[in-house]
Amino acid sequence: MGQKTTQPLAGDSVTAKPKLLDQVRHAIRSRHYSYRTEQAYIHWIKRYIYFTGKRHPGTIGKAEVTDFLNYLASERGVAAATQNQALSSILFLYKAVLSQPLDWLDGLVRAKRPARVPSVLTTGEIERLLAGLEGSKWLMASLLYGAGLRLRECLKLRIKDVDFEYRQIIIRDGKGAKDRVTMLPQAVIEPLKQHLVRVKSLHERDLAAGFGDVELPDALMRKFPRAGYDWAWKFVFPAHRYSTDPRTGVIRRHHVYEDVLIRAVKQAACSAGIAKHVSCHTLRHSFATHLLENGYDIRTVQELLGHQSVETTMIYTHVMNKGGRGVASPLDRFA
Repeated sequence: MGQKTTQPLAGDSVTAKPKLLDQVRHAIRSRHYSYRTEQAYIHWIKRYIYFTGKRHPGTIGKAEVTDFLNYLASERGVAAATQNQALSSILFLYKAVLSQPLDWLDGLVRAKRPARVPSVLTTGEIERLLAGLEGSKWLMASLLYGAGLRLRECLKLRIKDVDFEYRQIIIRDGKGAKDRVTMLPQAVIEPLKQHLVRVKSLHERDLAAGFGDVELPDALMRKFPRAGYDWAWKFVFPAHRYSTDPRTGVIRRHHVYEDVLIRAVKQAACSAGIAKHVSCHTLRHSFATHLLENGYDIRTVQELLGHQSVETTMIYTHVMNKGGRGVASPLDRFA
């Protein structure tokens, strides 16, 4: 009698291979990329799949990727940063998920990033803008300008990274996954200490209510499961309400959302009668420009900003030297 064969049951250990997008999510999370990066990569991979007529990416490759990116640049007119994000997403798909790394894509029409001079506020405009803010919004905006922080760097600050004794802030995992140290302005020290008293009171209420943990890096979470309840790991600027982690479903208090400060800065600039383009990043641009105007070395400014190349920091010298401040107008000869 021949050996009888059976098909695996639904509950057996043999399971179907995860769907492609689930594989992408797993690869992203295993590398500890941010949730925003995960959303962006999934978005562009979906767009690519629909563009190719829903063919499986493993059966196509370089030619289709080139066509898709050329389509974005030439027909959709996307910004250079958007095209680069789409390219990174698709390269990740082929390299990390499909194990089919693509060589350099010949014939790719790259969207050119326009050379723009950053908008910079005068010290008087900064003073008027900050006067239109109060509470934690004033503190956050003051750190963007006074310490040269990016918006997300400010929002992700932890208690342990603010050093009052040395008057410095440690930026963890900044742009390019690098740490750096910048100054803690004297003007915010006392208001920030008072703010943290209120934050600690909020933390203690959360603990009493059965919450109180905070999102941690994955490796730390696995090694020290209770570290999320430690005061040192709390966000300096916590949200007013609990939220649900979209990856784990855990309900906890995250840091304040970006839009809170973005809207507040826009409103304060409008109320101050500032006609220039003003965003949260304008405060960082102004920090760098004002330091250079005050005679600080460009290498020092580069380190405070966390720029990998000094050429990136050089844009602020162009801001200082262009216009009426760097060259005398010929009209002035008749004055």
